[in-house]
Order: sequence, then structure tokens, then C-alpha cells
Amino acid sequence: MSTIHCTLIDASGTEHTIEAQAGESLMQAAVRHDIDGIAADCGGTLACATCHVRVQTPWLEQLPSTSDDERAMLDFTAETADASSRLSCQLVLSESLDGIVVRLPSTQH
Repeated sequence: MSTIHCTLIDASGTEHTIEAQAGESLMQAAVRHDIDGIAADCGGTLACATCHVRVQTPWLEQLPSTSDDERAMLDFTAETADASSRLSCQLVLSESLDGIVVRLPSTQH
């Protein structure tokens, strides 16, 4: 299995680079690495919006389209969602996303 490198930038601007496995979600990897700022209250079942991230360019363009269910959940983010907003539980990591950079909102609750 391939190792994917992901950088999560918290609200203070601190970068956290973690290793993930291809096939796992960004949320799973962030939780496994105890990244503060990913609450993941529902455990990745697309039933909350506490794994909200803002995907940075050029990575946003490389992701599959947002599903209707994900789009609906983005209406419930604690910090207003924008065009770069995604739920990290829906971002399945692959070799093409090695190096992905996301920003974390200031709050998930």
C-alpha cells in the first residue's frame, strides 16, 4: 500500500504533515495522528460536519465532485463553508493526492 503525505494547516497557521495509507480517508488519517481540529463526531458516516476542511489549490481540482449528501452536510459546518470546503471523511486518499494541503477551520463545533 502506498504512503500518502498530507499537510493540515490549523487555524493558527501551524502545519501538520502526516502520513496516510492510500484508500483511507483524510479524516481517518487525521484522527489516527491526533490532529486537533478534526472532531469527526460521527466517525466518518457523513452524519455531521465536524471534519470540515478547506482544500487548497491545485488539490481541489483533483478531487471527485462533491456528492449531494456531502453538499447538504456542508450547510451545517460551524464555520461557513465556501467553494474550497469539503468533509475530510469523504476524501479518499490515493497516490494522485500525495502532498495534498488542507486548511482547518477555527472551530468544528
